[in-house]
Amino acid sequence: MTLELSAGDQSMLDGEQGPAAAAAMKILVAFSDAVGARKLLDIAGAHIDGCLYHGQASLDFVERLVEGGGRVRVPTTLNVGSFDLIHPGLVKMPAAEAVPARRLMKAHLELGCQATFTCAPYQTRFRPAFGEQIAWGESNAIVFANSVIGARTNRYGDFIDLCCAMTGRAPAWGLHLSENRRGQVLFELTDSFEPSDALFVGVGLIVGQRSGDRIPVIAGLPQPRDEDQLKALGAAAATTGAVALFHAVGITPEAWTFDEAFRGTAPEATLRISRADIDQALAKLSSVPDGAPLAAVSLGTPHFSHEEWKRLLPMLREMAPARGIPIYVNTGRATFKRLQDEGELDDAQKFNLIPVTDTCTYVTSVIERLDGVVMTNSGKWAHYAPGNIGVSVAFGDLADCVRSAAAGRVVRGAR
Repeated sequence: MTLELSAGDQSMLDGEQGPAAAAAMKILVAFSDAVGARKLLDIAGAHIDGCLYHGQASLDFVERLVEGGGRVRVPTTLNVGSFDLIHPGLVKMPAAEAVPARRLMKAHLELGCQATFTCAPYQTRFRPAFGEQIAWGESNAIVFANSVIGARTNRYGDFIDLCCAMTGRAPAWGLHLSENRRGQVLFELTDSFEPSDALFVGVGLIVGQRSGDRIPVIAGLPQPRDEDQLKALGAAAATTGAVALFHAVGITPEAWTFDEAFRGTAPEATLRISRADIDQALAKLSSVPDGAPLAAVSLGTPHFSHEEWKRLLPMLREMAPARGIPIYVNTGRATFKRLQDEGELDDAQKFNLIPVTDTCTYVTSVIERLDGVVMTNSGKWAHYAPGNIGVSVAFGDLADCVRSAAAGRVVRGAR
């Protein structure tokens, strides 16, 4: 299969628009050939997952583009890095790692990327529109953009996402194309559920584990309180599996009806989710029982939205946790600034509340005590943190986390 290039594509490939654009187009052409795309399409924006420092190779790649005079051609947001540039004192990292980690973040800015440093770009001013073609990295952002917004992107990994941003183009394949977005496997909730945060996490965990490479359709899901519950579902599904798009019947924009979700075809398989299935999936996120002494709480994976902060802060003021248990909240810098401007964080120190921006506590050494139990309301954080930073984890909803911080031990459910 031959990849058709436009005159502009060929001009970039031939080096007529500079060495950086040529390098990016060369990689993009090879990738497009590998996945069987017949042509490239214009994108409206990109989100880059390569800011997290994994070694010298990642920095070398970006430096080459900087040295070649490269600039992104579409609005381009940046995912979390390995450093909190606003609160550098929080990060415990040797200089040999900190210097290249910070340089990697700065080098992306020199390419013209936006200093968002958030895993939730869909909750910033750069949120794409329904039907827009984009090239995004970061698994939770990808699934949210496709599913909740109805924008179109494949799961782009490091370097390919940046090549798309540098050229303004992406291969016309996969989820960019309407015919590849229909549902394939049906998940039916067999019980009646209240729209709790834990429910959406549990459904996401199960859908991710059981979907394989198929696009899931979820039927029987209650109407969510807000999009943050769908954010949690998508993040969990992308964590335990390869989900890049889900349809929730009557909720998400490409699935107002069952027939619309499946485009008039029958499901390839039907899987049922019971209350017992949800309870079992959530139980696997915790490695400690109720009553275990608590070392810290970590919230905001994906990054806490302004609306989530507005739920958390009244809980803190009502429960007034005063045992000194640190409550780390990962959030985007734009959200953090908005809260500061509103005066919402003026009493944060009273509750040992520690905002973390630009990064996340499961990828960067921020949490002071790793020898105790850390509680979280995030399925993604609970899944990755034990392997990444070696902590014991307790999962609970947001109220559980605050209540536990007040008690100094793991407390779950209304007590």
